[in-house]
Amino acid sequence: MDISLLIENVWFNVFLLFGSFYILFKSSDFFVESAAGIAAYYNLPKMLVGIVIVGFATTAPEIAVSAQAAFLGHPEIAFGNALGSVIADDGIALALAAIIAPTAIPVNRDILKTAGLFLIGIDLIAFVFAINGRISRPEGLILVALLACYMAFLVVTEKKRKLGLLKADQRETELKREHINLRRLIILFAIGLVGVVVSARLVIRSSLVIARSFDVSETIIGLTIVAIGTSLPEISTCIVAARKGHGEIAVGDIIGADILNILWIVGVSSAIRPIVLDRFTILFSFATMFIVVGTMLGGLRARYRLTKTNGVVLLFLYLVYLYLNYRFFYA
Repeated sequence: MDISLLIENVWFNVFLLFGSFYILFKSSDFFVESAAGIAAYYNLPKMLVGIVIVGFATTAPEIAVSAQAAFLGHPEIAFGNALGSVIADDGIALALAAIIAPTAIPVNRDILKTAGLFLIGIDLIAFVFAINGRISRPEGLILVALLACYMAFLVVTEKKRKLGLLKADQRETELKREHINLRRLIILFAIGLVGVVVSARLVIRSSLVIARSFDVSETIIGLTIVAIGTSLPEISTCIVAARKGHGEIAVGDIIGADILNILWIVGVSSAIRPIVLDRFTILFSFATMFIVVGTMLGGLRARYRLTKTNGVVLLFLYLVYLYLNYRFFYA
């Protein structure tokens, strides 16, 4: 059989879709378990590991796609990918994690206070940069510099926290390390990350072929498969983390991904090539993001827990966003 015909065959892609989903969630298992193990080995808060390590890892596909789009002269795609990913991460990934988790997910209040305020601050800065219809190269470099400052702040804060630990706590950490194989954890983390990224891409591709085979409109494909597909690493990681009792990793992953989408993806993309957008797109995108992010942080701040009710509200907001997106841009 001709390989090209097989690749476009709908039944082959149905098989590929289910196989990719299996690999996606199996890889997420490795990913989450290794992240939790690394947190235990270094005595780090799970939420901090989610923000830094898991957040950088799961946003790797977005930065690769966005940077390439900006380099090829389509920085608007990078902007849409970044803000759309923030909305999808909060409205789908974190929402499903909250709904699926057996109990409410506890949140580290100290980390939430600093990360939450920082997230709100950078969202406002990005909006101020974009309100004139253009995010310039210098403004993009400022966003990247803010990310570097935030990472430095996290490192200094963590060092201070460890210096303040009692000797008993330090001894407990040393005992934990004796039973943890760090090399194995790093290998599992790498395998899990590669599996998540590759299988997510396969899910997107096979879904597009199936949708076209059943004459589903490109509008619907764009609103659902492509938009959700770019957030599949975060979605799968959050679901698995919540199911396995590591909900703080899920919360940290999403907050970290939100920060990286603004500072890393928009920053790098606009530094490569200035982003130019029409005023309505800017206002609609940022307004939606502010509502979703504000609802997410407000729910977490209320009792320092992520509940099923929070998840339902976030998912509802995402469905409203899809409807408004269709009415304003496609209807």
